[in-house]
Amino acid sequence: MTRAISLHDVSKTYGTKGGRVVDRLSLDIAPGEFLVLLGPSGCGKSTVLRMIAGLEEITEGQLLLDGEYANDLPPAGRDMAMVFQNFALYPNMTSRDNIGFPLRIESPGADHGARVGATARMLGIEDLLDRFPGQLSGGERQRVAMGRAIARHPSAFLMDEPLSNLDAKLRNHLRAEIAKLTRQLKVTTVYVTHDQSEAMSLGDRVAVLRGGVLQQVDTPRAVYGLPRNVFVAAFVGTPRINLLRGLVRAPLDGAMTVSLGKQFLRLPEPLTMDHQLLRVQQGREVIVGLRSEAVRIAKPSAARPGEVPLTGLVEHLEFQGHEVLVHFDTGSRPAVVPDLEAPRPARRPARRRRRDGGTALEWLRERAGALRAGSSVALLDRAAEAEAPGGPDAPAAPEPRLPGDLVVRTTPDLRLRHGMQVPLLVDLAHLFVFDQHGERICPAPDHLPDLEE
Repeated sequence: MTRAISLHDVSKTYGTKGGRVVDRLSLDIAPGEFLVLLGPSGCGKSTVLRMIAGLEEITEGQLLLDGEYANDLPPAGRDMAMVFQNFALYPNMTSRDNIGFPLRIESPGADHGARVGATARMLGIEDLLDRFPGQLSGGERQRVAMGRAIARHPSAFLMDEPLSNLDAKLRNHLRAEIAKLTRQLKVTTVYVTHDQSEAMSLGDRVAVLRGGVLQQVDTPRAVYGLPRNVFVAAFVGTPRINLLRGLVRAPLDGAMTVSLGKQFLRLPEPLTMDHQLLRVQQGREVIVGLRSEAVRIAKPSAARPGEVPLTGLVEHLEFQGHEVLVHFDTGSRPAVVPDLEAPRPARRPARRRRRDGGTALEWLRERAGALRAGSSVALLDRAAEAEAPGGPDAPAAPEPRLPGDLVVRTTPDLRLRHGMQVPLLVDLAHLFVFDQHGERICPAPDHLPDLEE
């Protein structure tokens, strides 16, 4: 038996003055689905898992199990099995006793040998059943911990970073075993991790969290290919997405371009619907996102439909064996947006009363009028700038120097050297454009705003 899990506007707050660790999270998990909660440390993903398990009280909102209200249901009544990061095995029990312990609690006096044996065979640990945890390696202990969860035949598995304490080779091996087991058992699984490789390879869907707020939930392919905002785009994908500062220019009598500093991307005509929407950003700074596979090394004469040329100066080469990551200097300006990419959004300082006697409401009205007039929000945080020594008018601190501004993935047989000038082609079909608040505007979001609002 498996079950559906639904969270409706669920929030978690610690203490009377504590901030929200989880903020109005709504999520529906279908029976038998493998859902991964992905996010940086401290984003609230383990807290969500513990609220589902009943180990944490829900401050606000509702938890539904198979459509029934379950906020007050004790952990034992939820029929779920949890696998912890630190194995949580009883050191004075053998592997056989650890696996069979929850069965003895449920049915004292019954013979559970057959079920324990079947679970051990499933995990390939029959020869470890008479050993104590201290005699096992990390991977073997994690298999025993998983066996303890599987033997119960629960309606849902809750896994809290079960592989994070293991070495890379063993993680990859157990990751494949977990995927195989969950498909075989067809049990609803909620898996917490900060490792995007685990999330992308395991999950039917991936839910990305930041600062306790759900950013996006979709298939791994969609989360990678259509990130909802800058945070998701920067967090998912290796190597990290290239984020550049751009300026949209859309003259009435010429081609639309996105300036990247010393070079620009010319949008081919006729414009696609996605590119037409960029006219609204005329004269405004935007954040341009390019995955490393969206750019290739080739001459302009080899351009395919939808590709436009750039040139880059080789600054650094990363040999990966099967591929090479080339860092280019294209004269572009990297988008330094710490407030949009940080694991938790920065708290804005409280607005003080203006010296001229105006109220915060008046300031907001003036600001709204300025936005309607077409002024833009800077990519750098103005509030943080005002707090910097010297105030907002002081010279900006120099940005940290990185090896190039554009990382391109290529094959190892291509011979490049430091300082070489190289022709590049950018595939505009894989161009991301985000507004100055970090929201994706190209490709078009699912819901187009009403321009008259």
